Amino acid sequence: MSILLEYKLLTSFAFIIFAFLSKHYLIVLIRYRAKKKQKEHRSLTNAIKNISNLAVLILLFYLWSPELQDFAISIAAFMVAIVLATREFIQCFIGFLYITSTNPFRVGDWVQTKDHCGEVISTDWAKLTMLEVDIATYSYTGKTLFIPNNQLITSPIKNLNFLKRYVSHSFTITMNSDYQPYKYKAKLLKVAKKYCKDFQTVAERYNAIIERSLDVTIPGPEPEISITTTQMGRINTTFVIFCPTEKSFEIEEKLTEYFFNLVEASKQPINPDE
Repeated sequence: MSILLEYKLLTSFAFIIFAFLSKHYLIVLIRYRAKKKQKEHRSLTNAIKNISNLAVLILLFYLWSPELQDFAISIAAFMVAIVLATREFIQCFIGFLYITSTNPFRVGDWVQTKDHCGEVISTDWAKLTMLEVDIATYSYTGKTLFIPNNQLITSPIKNLNFLKRYVSHSFTITMNSDYQPYKYKAKLLKVAKKYCKDFQTVAERYNAIIERSLDVTIPGPEPEISITTTQMGRINTTFVIFCPTEKSFEIEEKLTEYFFNLVEASKQPINPDE
């Protein structure tokens, strides 16, 4: 047996040839006898083929088992090295499968992940590509964001698509304590409704769509004004306007201007001759 193991290659070829010739001889013999006796021989010849092939495999595995073991260890070590070297790419591919299967957003949606916010323009197996949006001003910054997909697995994903058209825009005006807010609240609310009148119907419909989709109640579509105070005793007047995203700061500017004009007018002394 030690001689056979020493000359493995020669022994393997010899056994393969011997097995092939023996199988061929047995099959011919079986076919001859079956033909002579007019019996079915296909099951027996098939069994001879399978037994012969199995015997060859067992012997080859026995002869070459040490080499196969070393080869398997080498392959395992190589695969571990490959996995470690390409770990980030594998995670990105898994992230791609995750966003594809869960479908948290589509191309064209506004998305926020960590501190990054933008409009999705493309996705692939490695990264998410977005046009950066400044969420404070609802405007494009001109920058392009490339976010690896592996970050999408471990980070929250906020779909801000509803902000793309309409937004519940809020802003606060802070005044000193000598300011009397409730004297102006009704006028400010009336003017706010005036600025929102042109798109009121569309805003009501869009507000209803958002509430049905999210199953929550959101501010709007009517403007709202709330009065609060700070710890320093100053007075905050907070406006909440449900309006088209592109008009939010325009309306804020108009309401702020009207607010200060109203306050300034109230400080003017009354002319008795008027």
